[in-house]
Amino acid sequence: MNEKLTWRNLFFIGSMLFGLFFGAGNLIFPVFLGQQAGSNVFYAIIGLLITGVGLPLLGVASMGMTGSNSVFDLAGKVNRPFAYIFTILLYLTMGPFFAIPRLATISYQLGIAPFVGKAHQNLVLLIFSAIFFIVTYLLARKPSKLMTYVGKWLTPIFLVLLGILVVTAFIKPMGGLNAIPQGQYAKSPVLTGFTEGYNTMDALASLAFGVVVIDTIKSLGVTHPGQIAKDTIRSGLISVVLMGIIYAFLALIGTMSVNKLPLASNGGVTLAQVFNYYFGSFGSLLLALIAIIACLKTSIGLTSAFGETAKEMFPKFNYKVVLIAAGTFSFLVANIGLTKLINYSTPVLMFLYPLAMVLIIISVLTPLIGDSKITFGITILFTIIPALFAGIEALPKALQDNNFVQQVLTWNDHLPLAEMSLGWVVPALGGLVIGYIISRLYLRHLANKFK
Repeated sequence: MNEKLTWRNLFFIGSMLFGLFFGAGNLIFPVFLGQQAGSNVFYAIIGLLITGVGLPLLGVASMGMTGSNSVFDLAGKVNRPFAYIFTILLYLTMGPFFAIPRLATISYQLGIAPFVGKAHQNLVLLIFSAIFFIVTYLLARKPSKLMTYVGKWLTPIFLVLLGILVVTAFIKPMGGLNAIPQGQYAKSPVLTGFTEGYNTMDALASLAFGVVVIDTIKSLGVTHPGQIAKDTIRSGLISVVLMGIIYAFLALIGTMSVNKLPLASNGGVTLAQVFNYYFGSFGSLLLALIAIIACLKTSIGLTSAFGETAKEMFPKFNYKVVLIAAGTFSFLVANIGLTKLINYSTPVLMFLYPLAMVLIIISVLTPLIGDSKITFGITILFTIIPALFAGIEALPKALQDNNFVQQVLTWNDHLPLAEMSLGWVVPALGGLVIGYIISRLYLRHLANKFK
């Protein structure tokens, strides 16, 4: 057995984790940020890196620092019922109910749809998504091979293809970085970039992918819990450094594009226009390959994590059968649409996100405050109400048109930092302080009792 990983293996695990994180959404939104931020782009990048890179690193670190093997294990530090509810909701929404089907549809829309006539869109999506999920299954069925498939193959291919754009854009820039900032980027670029990074919800992904990283480290022969924790954090650091560099490059390309391209409604349009500007019709093919590989990497990771977690929580489940079920359901959602299911998944994600953030923060603080269930439990208790508010706020408009929901939205508006989608922060902080004090008093009571 290996006592610790070599730097070579750490790099490949970090590359794998980067590949799992970096889907098409991560490709699109920095470009849009750059277009909007204009001459304030460097300030916006600072805000983006704090949350878009910092939060995923904290998520990975939380798994390592608490010695947790999975989200279920980490959430169990609150209590077992919470662990079941939180983990099931997280993996269903990050899995076949929402995130995985969207990966197929986004990669299709960016990569394939531009080449297909309107009359054949549904049929081609059906064929493409079937191939997409079959390949996902084939590459996810052996978790021990993910470092090879994603870290050594797909991620390097993705980086080379993206590197063609980055190098070309900086050798032949469309313009300077003096574009006029738009909207909130004109007034508070750091804060706006911070909010954009927060809203990517990559912190949820970091928890979901934690099990993949830990299983990969174990498969390489590392068995000591402390060393697993160190290697988890180191590989997470490699991953987020890669993410940060690419975020910065893409944001700068977005800013430079304003000199030649009109402001777009989203980053996907801008990215397609940038590729077309530099490479003509070949640019569409290059973007198609980049988008499909980006989404495929993340789909493999989420599907594998879904299977691994299902097997841990319900040992009688067969890993490969779970993968087939998840892939089949994702295929149906991607093609039938099941719009209501996706509409209801978004409020669940918004409900889970504050709870995930609190779990991550308390876990990272465990060397200072300990890992008492009292501290974890009371902090989560104080977070649940603002988390529910956030979920209700994300409900479809049709469900918001009643007195109760309107009242809840009014209450939510009164929470500090609610305008930044951070209404949970102050209640959670209060819960953390109260929980810590009670846990210390309880420990002192026990110490006096057994003197």
